[in-house]
Amino acid sequence: MAEQGVVLTIDAGTTGVTTLMVASDGAIVARGYCEFEQHYPQPGWVEHDPEQIWQAVITAVKQAFATTDLRPATLGVTNQRETIVLWHRGSLKAARRAIVWQDRRGTDIVAELRAAELEPMIRTKTGLGLDPYFSSSKCLWISRNEPELWKLAKSGEILIGTVDSYLVARLTAGASHLTDASNASRTQLFNLESLNWDAELLALFDVPIVALPKVVASYGQLAITDAQAFFGLEIPITSIIGDQQAALFGQLAFSVGDSKCTYGTGAFILQNTGSTPVASHSGLLTTVAWLAPDGKPTFALEGSVFVAGSAVQWLRDGLGIIKTAAEVEALASEVPDSGGVVFVPALTGIGAPHWNPKVRGCLFGISRGTSNAHIARATLEAIGFQIREVMDSFERDTGNRCSALRVDGGASSNDLLLQLQANILGTPVERRKVIESTAYGAALMAGLGFGFWASTDELLALNPVASRFAPQAFEQLEFAAWKKAVSLSIAWSE
Repeated sequence: MAEQGVVLTIDAGTTGVTTLMVASDGAIVARGYCEFEQHYPQPGWVEHDPEQIWQAVITAVKQAFATTDLRPATLGVTNQRETIVLWHRGSLKAARRAIVWQDRRGTDIVAELRAAELEPMIRTKTGLGLDPYFSSSKCLWISRNEPELWKLAKSGEILIGTVDSYLVARLTAGASHLTDASNASRTQLFNLESLNWDAELLALFDVPIVALPKVVASYGQLAITDAQAFFGLEIPITSIIGDQQAALFGQLAFSVGDSKCTYGTGAFILQNTGSTPVASHSGLLTTVAWLAPDGKPTFALEGSVFVAGSAVQWLRDGLGIIKTAAEVEALASEVPDSGGVVFVPALTGIGAPHWNPKVRGCLFGISRGTSNAHIARATLEAIGFQIREVMDSFERDTGNRCSALRVDGGASSNDLLLQLQANILGTPVERRKVIESTAYGAALMAGLGFGFWASTDELLALNPVASRFAPQAFEQLEFAAWKKAVSLSIAWSE
């Protein structure tokens, strides 16, 4: 039986910070949200100001606290992954802007390592193929291009971490330098067998271990907040987990084969593969889903789609055919199909299962009769097609076909998108009561780590299915056209 209490969770995403306060019965009792600025210093470069992320945390927590007299007994942290932050050990001041997971400046480094035939070794150790997406090439880029800064990291004066590590440092006033295994497994510096930093990879990417955080379990008694740094609260931090793994947990995907898709800036599809890592031969990533306090890991296969919600944002900000992202559903519903239009939304390269950072977006099949509605519908179909490619890869790697896809994230409120997704997959799509699965999953995990719940069995009733979309007829020729369009887009980029 759950103890009484409230969990505060901080979800530091790519464009903003969400906070939730979740009671021991699973109810969300308060929430807050604050965006922070995106910086694009050069084409293909994406940066964040770490101080702005921290201030967004403070603002979002204040918003949550303003709506309730309850105060949390414990805290969970979840975050955008792969993004690299450097900060001074003493002052906690950022040493430079963070290099974001979307950033492509490591493309030449990746090509150099691939030419040296190092990819098989790296994939064997980390479960990750070579791509600028991961933290490793970002670190090597800083080492080569900002050597004075890197010298301070090698002396331990500057610390290196992902966003979770930075937030824990701020929350604890510098007392703790930690990351969990799920976040560490996204850096491409972490060995899936030893569940710790890999000396050979640290040397290859010139990353000093003295500057890296200690790797800990994803939940349990991990750290204590500093009262002066954090609203006068001295409470335990009982979960730290990467955002997509948190969403898998929030979707209650505790059994082998359970799969979820989070529709955010990108789309991230994870499948629970149990206590043994499954090597992918189909362009997927092998990753730590979470690490229990007793040291037992749960692994997942992941397909990372770089452009999903950001394709809709491009319709809004780039083409101006909608005023808000929510309008895309109504516009796409004006037509029964895409009118032969196929959109490959490779606006920042293309992710799983192709992994080609140089591909750029293409629109095919445009005619005089093509309207904004056709382009909007082709955009939603493109999101669905990308997820279909990943789900097909899951099936090839595991031999198991997913019985239902669990969905969350902002775009999962779009009924047309979810119906198209079910049609494209030929598999039911389930939307649960809470679609903020990332923040909610970190809250459930923090409550488990604190002792609000004794086991995952007690969590199963907390987030039931609210809507189910059964597949309807869908022409497989349309998926064939999509695959042809992807091939043409790759050929164009070369």
